[in-house]
Amino acid sequence: MKDYNRARVYLDENYKSQEHFTALGSFYFLHESLKNIYQFDFKAKKYKKVTGKEIYSDTLESTPMLEKEKFPQDYFPECKWSRKGFIRTRWCITDCAFDLVNIHLFHDASNLIAWETSPSVYSGIRHKALGYVLDRIIDQRFEKVSYFVFGDFNFRLDAKAVVETLCAKATMQTVRAADTNEVVKLIFRESDNDRKVMLQLEKKLFDYFNQDVFRDNNGTALLEFDRELSVFKDRLYELDISFPPSYPYSEDSSQGKQYMNTRCPAWCDRILMSHSAKELILKSENDEKIVIYDHIGPNVCMGDHKEKDAFGTRRFSMKQHCSEEGRNGSIQKYITVTAVSIRPECHILRLLIVHTMLQHLDSVREQPHIPHCLVCSCDIK
Repeated sequence: MKDYNRARVYLDENYKSQEHFTALGSFYFLHESLKNIYQFDFKAKKYKKVTGKEIYSDTLESTPMLEKEKFPQDYFPECKWSRKGFIRTRWCITDCAFDLVNIHLFHDASNLIAWETSPSVYSGIRHKALGYVLDRIIDQRFEKVSYFVFGDFNFRLDAKAVVETLCAKATMQTVRAADTNEVVKLIFRESDNDRKVMLQLEKKLFDYFNQDVFRDNNGTALLEFDRELSVFKDRLYELDISFPPSYPYSEDSSQGKQYMNTRCPAWCDRILMSHSAKELILKSENDEKIVIYDHIGPNVCMGDHKEKDAFGTRRFSMKQHCSEEGRNGSIQKYITVTAVSIRPECHILRLLIVHTMLQHLDSVREQPHIPHCLVCSCDIK
């Protein structure tokens, strides 16, 4: 990455602080073509010119160049701590200020519970948490600026509606635990065809007989069940989704297109933005036609949110190609790499952001595998 001559790295490694530890991390690499770029000091409430390369790890609470928060304990299901929260940084390029927010929201702990209601109880928890983040980044403490929010939102399809659609002609068998009478498994069988099993549902099992439904036409037939973002339509914008569900891909290196049968495939990993941020990358309707919002490595194993790996997976890129005039604006988000380019007033601005989620303490100090750079075609080393 010889063309990226400045860097800021923030790693939350203080796992001993249960009330603060998020396991989040953000890497920021700045391209040499950016002559004047400033980062906001949240304590001093002023911008500082970015020079050199700096790394901050262990505890980030004392670092004034970012805001890191773990959600309040009463936001957590059953008030049990887990590594969920956000990291926010603020940048200014050519008088254009914007926030970059790396976020990790709550997952579905049980497929069975998610199936019980529409929307699920987990959807409500994520709704509350995302609303908390959006309120924090536009509160009265600091000037309001455009913002991009990206990461593992854990957005899921409406499980009850999906099952009712996929198994519309099936009959359901309920399996209960002998000692507690608790429902532990649901089996959906075709009414005819020798009562073939269509779907088996357990706490951590979603075994549907035909995964092609999630891949055909990039699974767009199921987008009608992707409803969690709809309540934020007045606050957040997302480019049209034209890629298959991002989670849970198989961790088998020979099964690049295969989903694991642990959860219903869903578009968990996203890039969202404020409506004012949209104006930074989409100057006209024609711009929207040349912006690519996609994932990479569709045919190879890219990993998943692996608890045994140090760095989580982000399977997306949102990229605007250079126009005939040579202007370039892009946002790219892939594996552990997010690249953001902002194009205010048609300046060529390139900011490469690499963000990660540290998910396993034993691997925190391991050197991550960083992929081939899609921005400048160099090898990231």
